[in-house]
Order: sequence, then structure tokens, then C-alpha cells
Amino acid sequence: MKRLVVLGAAESGVGTAILGKKEGYEVFVSDKGIITDQYKEVLRNFEIEWEEQQHTESKILNAHVVMKSPGIPDKVALVQSLLKEEIPVVSEIEFAAAYTSAKIIGVTGSNGKTTTTMLTHYVLKKGGLDVNVAGNIGDSFAKQVAQNDSEHYVLELSSFQLDGIKGFAPHIAILTNITPDHLDRYEYKFENYIASKFRIAMNQKEHDYFIYDADDEVITEYLKEHPIRSKLLPFSLTKKVENGAYLEENNIKITIDNNTLIMPTKNLALKGNHNVKNAMAAATVSQLLKIRKTTIRECLENFHGVEHRLESVLKINNVQYINDSKATNVNAAYYALDAMKSATVWIVGGVDKGNNYTELYSLVNEKVKAIICLGVDNSKIINAFGNCVDNIVETQSMKEAVKMAYKIAERNENVLLSPACASFDLFKNYEERGRQFKEAVREL
Repeated sequence: MKRLVVLGAAESGVGTAILGKKEGYEVFVSDKGIITDQYKEVLRNFEIEWEEQQHTESKILNAHVVMKSPGIPDKVALVQSLLKEEIPVVSEIEFAAAYTSAKIIGVTGSNGKTTTTMLTHYVLKKGGLDVNVAGNIGDSFAKQVAQNDSEHYVLELSSFQLDGIKGFAPHIAILTNITPDHLDRYEYKFENYIASKFRIAMNQKEHDYFIYDADDEVITEYLKEHPIRSKLLPFSLTKKVENGAYLEENNIKITIDNNTLIMPTKNLALKGNHNVKNAMAAATVSQLLKIRKTTIRECLENFHGVEHRLESVLKINNVQYINDSKATNVNAAYYALDAMKSATVWIVGGVDKGNNYTELYSLVNEKVKAIICLGVDNSKIINAFGNCVDNIVETQSMKEAVKMAYKIAERNENVLLSPACASFDLFKNYEERGRQFKEAVREL
């Protein structure tokens, strides 16, 4: 009997264990931390052996295949030992894809991938396809393949998940953009991170499709040096493209094999240039999969976005509070500040991933009247913006940050939580950070 070892017992790990059991593997789950009661219950129900707060090497190094959680870096000793023994170490995406014949739409990029994934899924579902959404959203891909397989999947894929693929090939790949992120995991080399994102296309064939932002120089330069096999469908706000999507006089035009869809940008429910691009990517997929044009238009007019992504919370004394907790890097915060139409009190900070704040200077000068730091170590933010903003305040809790913002903000201004950093110093994850923000605002 083949042995599957799963490292990490969160959503992707437990989903992989369920699928492995169904496919006849002997399964062992090992987590260095504490496994939540909810997941322990699932493992018991499926009669899967597990351990927590340790990795017992003798029970791991005899595996035929190991699925490791995306949060575990390759450089840890245990992973290195597995690689030395030539035991394949894969991500959940790689493992699960082998057990479904579904058409896969894979979405990656530094920013915009959640919105693009959710929007694509929304249009395909409304268009009548049998489609599930997974990746970093909801139930894990592996669990869905095991219990609720579908004809199509839209998968949001992080670079960490792509690092663990060997044969995985989405029929349609979307690359929204590439900006420096997670450099702490890539030896602080941007080129390593870029190569990681492009793994989404490495196994694609001539009949597959690659949809990408043609305005992103990092992507276009990389494609020149490293051509890929799939059909290229670029989208652009600045240049005309023959096959793909572009903007002409405030209309989105999408052409695939001489078949064109036209839609005015003013009708899009999601505002901002970055959302025009997300809409272009989602609509390109929908057109490839033969969804009716009227359905595509209606969906883009009705889709109101994702929680924790430029989410309007409340207006208090004519001050708009906005939750953009999902902005865990500089580029995401750039989009958020760019979308602000009036003076803004900006709540920023957390765990810095090697951030370079210089690209924000002009926007901060133009739009930000005060900065509220929310992190254990705020020195880098204070040094970066000390010359742009007179009023910089340090806080250690979300309640304190929101109270401070309430004092500073005046009529017709915004309070924006857009941290540009990871959340792990004060919060469990960006969702918890966003929920605490919304609770603190409602308590004002």
C-alpha cells in the first residue's frame, strides 16, 4: 500500500488526507503545532492517524509521497531530508489535480487574484457551468475532489502552492501582475519570486491559454526571455491587442478568434483601474468557455467584491471607514490609496516582508493626512513616511487604532485600513484583522 504523509493539518492538509484515504493510500498527518479540534474530529471520523506538536521522522521518511502545507518553507531540515531521500514533496494542488478530470482555471499574481478568482467563478456559475472555487478560498481543492468533484475549478494559487507542483497544468492560467512580495521566502531575490509565479504555465500545452497583464513590465520582459507554449491572451489599459482584452474610449473590448465582447467600464460594479483589469481577466475566461455575452455583462455589473478588499464598512459623522485588510503588500496598498478620492487617515503596519515603501511616496503626499501604525515594530514605516506626513501615531491594538483615527478624521474624509504587511504579529490572519477593524468601527 502506498504511503502518503501530510505535513500541516489545516485546510489543505486535512483535505489531502481525506482524498488520499479515498484513493487507497495509507495516510499519516503530522503537524508541528496544535491541530484544531475541528480538524481532529475530521481525522478521527476518517480513521486517519495523526500527531501534533512534533514531526516523528521514522513515520515520515518512509513515505511514497509527502504533501506539505504551503506555510512550511523548503529550507527546513525535515523537508531537506525528504528531498535527499528523493521522496517527492508536493503541494495539495499537485496531489489533488491527479484525481480529477476537471478543466482547471488557475489564477495567480501578487494582487487581484482573490477578486479575479471570485469574479470568474461567479460568471461561470451564473453562465450555467458546473464549477467550484478553491485554492486559498473555502474548502480545499483536495477535499472537493474527494467529496464534491466538479467539471470546472477556479483555483486561487499562491507562489508557495506553485513551488510544490511537478505536473500540474491549468487549461487556463491567469497572471494578474507581479510586484515584490514574500521576498523573505525567496532569498530576497525578486527573480526567484517571478520564476515561481510563472510555474503556473510551465506544464501548459499549445491548446491551453495564458491570460496576463500586458502593462506589467515584469511579466512582458520575462515572456520575452522565457517563451511559453500556451496561447497568449493579454489584457491592457494602454495598448490595443489583437487577441485578448483592451480599453478603448472607456469600453472594455475582448476579442477571441474574431468574436468581440464590448462593455462600458462605467457599468462595472467594482471601481478603480485595477478592477477593470480583474474584470478583463474574468471576462476573457468566460468568453473562452462560451458563456453568453449578456450573462458576462450582467455579472460584471452585479459583482460587488470580496470581504476585506476595499470594503466599505460604515459612514460615521460623514467619515467613510474602509476595510482593506487583505492588502498584505505594498502594491495592494498602492491600489487602495490610489482609489481614495479625499483626504485619508491611513492605518498601516504589521509584519514587513522586505517592503520597499518608496513607490507610495507620491500617493501618500497627495492623499494621506495622518498615519496610524498598527504593528509590534513600526520603525520602518515611521522612517519611510516621516517626511511625507506630519502626524504619525503608534498603536498596539485595533481598538486603539480605530479610536485614534476617529479623533483625527474630519467630515468627508476616509479612514482606510490597508496594512501593506502580513498580520501575524498581532492577529491570526488578515481576516481576523479585518473583522476586528469592522467590530471596532461599529463600536464607535
